[in-house]
Amino acid sequence: MQARVKWVEGMTFLGDSASGHQVLMDGNSGDNAPSPMEMLLMAAGGCSSIDVVSILQKGRHDVTDCEVKLTSERREEAPRLFTRIHLHFVVTGKGLKESAVARAVELTAEKYCSVTLMLEKAAEISHSYEIIEA
Repeated sequence: MQARVKWVEGMTFLGDSASGHQVLMDGNSGDNAPSPMEMLLMAAGGCSSIDVVSILQKGRHDVTDCEVKLTSERREEAPRLFTRIHLHFVVTGKGLKESAVARAVELTAEKYCSVTLMLEKAAEISHSYEIIEA
């Protein structure tokens, strides 16, 4: 995997992915775009949400929506690493079984999400979920 990041102006940078996508990042606490740390937090949410939806769909569960709300804590001093990240999944569907959602969240946490599995080397990662009937 390869990528490129180019300075645009001020503290704004443009990232180019090998797959042909672009994303802005901002070093001024997100004045013009998400900061790199916000991007990392969103990457954790994206990676784990993809897993949860995919696992439920493969199990033929009728999932209609999935949202993950992330909260985090960071060190006060530099480097301002994440120390804690919590992912709360809100999964909506028709007749979703709690055991299926719990298992999907467990699998992303313990086996599939490469982003959170990498981040847990530096931060405490926790997960929770709720189910909404569609």
